[in-house]
Amino acid sequence: MALTVLIPARLASTRLPNKPLADIAGVPMVVRVAQRVAQGLPSGARIVVAADDASILQACTQHGVPALLTRSDHASGSDRLAEACELLRLEDDEIVVNVQGDEPLIDPELVKAVAQLLVDHPQASMGTAAHPIDSVEDLRNPNVVKVVLNAAGMALYFSRAPIAWWRDGFANGIHSLPPLAPLRHIGIYAYRAGFLRRFPTLAQAPIETTEALEQLRVLWHGHPIAVHVGHTAPGAGVDTPEDLERVRKIFATLGAASGSV
Repeated sequence: MALTVLIPARLASTRLPNKPLADIAGVPMVVRVAQRVAQGLPSGARIVVAADDASILQACTQHGVPALLTRSDHASGSDRLAEACELLRLEDDEIVVNVQGDEPLIDPELVKAVAQLLVDHPQASMGTAAHPIDSVEDLRNPNVVKVVLNAAGMALYFSRAPIAWWRDGFANGIHSLPPLAPLRHIGIYAYRAGFLRRFPTLAQAPIETTEALEQLRVLWHGHPIAVHVGHTAPGAGVDTPEDLERVRKIFATLGAASGSV
């Protein structure tokens, strides 16, 4: 499997300015993400940060992390990844995994599992991940994206709404989980490089703009998405100063200097 992990890193952030460069135990966050992912990569795979600013490029270079500079005016992370595929001259059948630059606690095994989906499901254009929801609060929360699958483990639909709807159990409101646990979508994606190049050229889907979920464009255009179902939630990402302080404490407690978190 020819595998490249791309980590898009954008300097601008409304809730946490200069987020990719935020210090975590003496190392920029985007570098921590790359170090974490490297713990589980198969032989021959590579990690590249796709940055939108020279300061990110410089930070990665100082820590021995391969990085390239992409345009700063991309409308989405997918556009940035598509440009990175061109700059790296990836073959159409090579597998690319998108790991967000604010996930320093990501499980390296999850990266491998999502990449393996495209090997196991040659008909799929994309792969992603999910885990069972274990709280009513998450089921109700529109910021927690849900996914339903078919018998082959392919995504049928993603939604911010509680799906699948438990007709009898939710008749008087959502007060308990259904017998079959709903699935929470995890925002990690594997692509074939050829499809990733094509994706930004696809017309936006009405359901995509309604739900504000970019992956619905893939389904709307008829491209299968394979889903890896894990048993536990991944480590939390960093969106706010409070998130950053929590992650700093975890690294300090568990020995971040060795990258063993």
